[in-house]
Amino acid sequence: MATRAQDQELVDTAAEDYGTDEHITNSRDIGHAARCRVIPSFGWHPWFSHQIWDDTAGQSSQDFDKVRHYRTVITPSPEDESFIEGLPQPRSLSNLLKRTKDYLLKHPLALVGEIGIDRSFRLPESTRTGQARDPEPGLTPGTRDGRKLSPYRVEMAHQRKILKAQLALAGELGRAVSVHGVGAHGVVFETLQETWKGHEKKVLSKRLRKRRGSIKEAHAQQSDDEQERVSVYPKPYPPRICMHSYSGPPEYLKQYFSPSIPVTIFFSFSQVINFSHPGTKVIEAIKAVPDNRILVESDLHCAGGRMDGLLEQMVRSICKIKEWPLEDGVVQLAKNWTHFALGQESNVEWEKKHHRISLMSDEHV
Repeated sequence: MATRAQDQELVDTAAEDYGTDEHITNSRDIGHAARCRVIPSFGWHPWFSHQIWDDTAGQSSQDFDKVRHYRTVITPSPEDESFIEGLPQPRSLSNLLKRTKDYLLKHPLALVGEIGIDRSFRLPESTRTGQARDPEPGLTPGTRDGRKLSPYRVEMAHQRKILKAQLALAGELGRAVSVHGVGAHGVVFETLQETWKGHEKKVLSKRLRKRRGSIKEAHAQQSDDEQERVSVYPKPYPPRICMHSYSGPPEYLKQYFSPSIPVTIFFSFSQVINFSHPGTKVIEAIKAVPDNRILVESDLHCAGGRMDGLLEQMVRSICKIKEWPLEDGVVQLAKNWTHFALGQESNVEWEKKHHRISLMSDEHV
């Protein structure tokens, strides 16, 4: 999953090397395609959103000024020019969208992400003023590299602008989205809501359905999944969204599951983020998410044994909280992932019969 300038091409290369085949449209195809091990995701993380300048409002590159840009999108506005000089040369929003679209068209199964809003994040000190250590071998450039955090944050209005532009691209191409939201759960929902405003589904009241009397009419309204399957893109909103490593209050969840929302919204949880300091909030949130809308993730920067172990821990935690038998829980989570990533729900009975889903035993995944 891409986050910034330095890793977009790396994600593209990984997808080329490890394969995402265009003909794969469901979990059954994945089971038959041994090479399909990576589904890439391309996007610009809110931690790096200040590195994007908005040229979509008519400002030309000739009029662009790096210092003015950073003083506008960073709060408090930095007066220290050495701090600004140490920041990278900003990229235009139109260029970001074009490059992202090219990657998405190149990889037909690719998602959009990680994108979002982060109110808590502070920029590290610039490379000119901060005491950066030598980059850790194997890590992608562009990270903090041991620098202290500055007092500066990215303006919320700017973060929203970058997020909405990428959501619009996902809607144009009909791609699922991974959304990061920290310290701004209300703002994130409002921003997402703006994309589908005016496109809400009509919801019949129970009283009206009862008045109609006919079973056929009472069930005429399609389910979320059925409507998603027949939807035609482009639209101003993406078909599916995952709120990744969701850390918001449980009571915020209800608004995401309004039957009028035309987007299928999932919530994922990770051992690294959600259970680093376990409490009742995450447990109540997991309980509140419908069984067919919950996902697991590692939220880790590297693959391998540690990632696999964290995923197993998270699966076991969710099964315990949801009071699911372990095998049933693994099948349900796999079904949810297939729905989110590919837009189709898997045939669970077929998966069990042909062992296309790895069922967890007490010893291993």
